[in-house]
Amino acid sequence: VQLQASGGGLVQAGNSLRLSCVVSGGTLSTYTMGWFRQAPGKEREFVAALRINNNRYSSDFVKGRFTISRDSARNTVYLQMNSLTPEDTAVYYCAAGSARLIVSSLFAASQYDYWGPGTLVTVSS
Repeated sequence: VQLQASGGGLVQAGNSLRLSCVVSGGTLSTYTMGWFRQAPGKEREFVAALRINNNRYSSDFVKGRFTISRDSARNTVYLQMNSLTPEDTAVYYCAAGSARLIVSSLFAASQYDYWGPGTLVTVSS
């Protein structure tokens, strides 16, 4: 399974971006999908996850601003990011994990099996 994220770039605070992650070599709808991010000098942190039953989970710092979704026909998962702030500046990674991941495991990067190379999001003030 290979993941390829795209859609990052430089935006001003308050604007929006949509990240995409194309899954190849596997069927998107059979994986738990997650987005993580890593800012310079910080650890990788959980952003959002989407389970095969369409239940969504997101970190408190992005709730109401970021939305994870998928298009199974395109084998693509998205992260719609609105009201961006400079604190959202990071490399964003998509990840795929087992469909059997329990809720408490969704937030741990170590629980995901496949990772894409990441896409850089820079938010200017």
